[in-house]
Amino acid sequence: MRLVVLGGGESGVGTAILGKENGYDVFVSDYGKIKDSYKEVLIQNGIEWEDEKHTECLILNADVVMKSPGIPDKAAIVKKLVEKGIPVISEIEFAAPFTKAVTIGITGSNGKTTTTMLTYHLLKSAGLNVGLAGNIGKSFAEQVAEDKYDSYVLELSSFQLDGIINYKPHIAVITNISPDHLDRYDYKYENYIDSKFRITMNQTEEDYLIYDADDEAISEWLKNNKTRAKLIPFSLTKTFEEGAFIKENIMEAIINQEEFKMETELIALEGKHNFKNAMAATSVAKLMQIRKATIRESLSDFQGVEHRLEKVLKIQNVQYINDSKATNVNATFFALDSMTTPTVWIVGGVDKGNDYNELMALVREKVKAIICLGIDNRKIIDAFGNVVDIMVEVNTMNDAVKMAQRITEKGDTVLLSPACASFDLFENYEDRGRQFKDAVHNL
Repeated sequence: MRLVVLGGGESGVGTAILGKENGYDVFVSDYGKIKDSYKEVLIQNGIEWEDEKHTECLILNADVVMKSPGIPDKAAIVKKLVEKGIPVISEIEFAAPFTKAVTIGITGSNGKTTTTMLTYHLLKSAGLNVGLAGNIGKSFAEQVAEDKYDSYVLELSSFQLDGIINYKPHIAVITNISPDHLDRYDYKYENYIDSKFRITMNQTEEDYLIYDADDEAISEWLKNNKTRAKLIPFSLTKTFEEGAFIKENIMEAIINQEEFKMETELIALEGKHNFKNAMAATSVAKLMQIRKATIRESLSDFQGVEHRLEKVLKIQNVQYINDSKATNVNATFFALDSMTTPTVWIVGGVDKGNDYNELMALVREKVKAIICLGIDNRKIIDAFGNVVDIMVEVNTMNDAVKMAQRITEKGDTVLLSPACASFDLFENYEDRGRQFKDAVHNL
């Protein structure tokens, strides 16, 4: 069996190792440059590779191809593989059959990283032998090759779900759905929604789907489509006989006739959207039969995720917050919604078809100045130019932070929440967030 891996990054190299270990003839091809650290791993494992090209005769003879999530279906080599009828799958699909571990799959436009990390924290604190993978951390395939864990918490992007055929998580979570990555879905929102719901397509009556019952796109899909999984909703406004909800500042989760209660003020994560993440993670923990005391303790001591509403420093009574992970409008909506003081908002980057109107009411209410940090800021200026008093364009993070310091007064907040991808000026959102933190520390 010949396995060709497209993309020599974390998921690609992990898949190559697992394939080799299971007797596949493996070849890794990357159209870009493979990092030296990954090249070394491939050489140590005796795996053939190439970079900065795709040699078709070495790729089109594959029995199966694992495509890294960053490579679009429109790529020429992918189209040729599909034409030849060669299965093109994701790392998750390839690796899942090689492990007996229970998997918990978490997807959503926003909140999936926080929910994944919180769920992992809950299960690990309870003493479960649990791994963390997917869109986060070390490659799932490589961890399966090392065969260490009894269960995995997987953060799954729509791109990873597009590449599944038979994979099913025992517990699936959909945190929410809002327009994102539409450039990869022919600008059709319904294609993106369907992509997210692939997480439940192979689930059976033995499995569970935990979902946000307040989310319009999710409710609509569930009304018109069927899943065999047992449904477990969570909501800020409704109550359920089975599911999780908030009632009079108490979070309740009722699952398998067992009730769990906790005061929302004791939950370490702040903001309404984080109560949703907490309800989703608690529902998983209850299904995994974690003790109430452990759930309570873990929810109250969870540290949060880097680059997601991360408090950096307070300088001259101005709070600087790094929300670089907000790469779409919906994520920035949550960030602005949780602001309680006048806010200087740093926004911009590569726009993925954003509609800024959704933010209009929050900007009017909370934002005193906007600093545009991107190569093309036209849409932001058109949307908010007449709404805020101060609108500035900059093209380095240092300038953005220095400008913010000039504009702020005591008691204000400076919020980096770009609502865009970062690739115009930065390597990725982590690089953008780190540059923001460095610039703040240098003030």
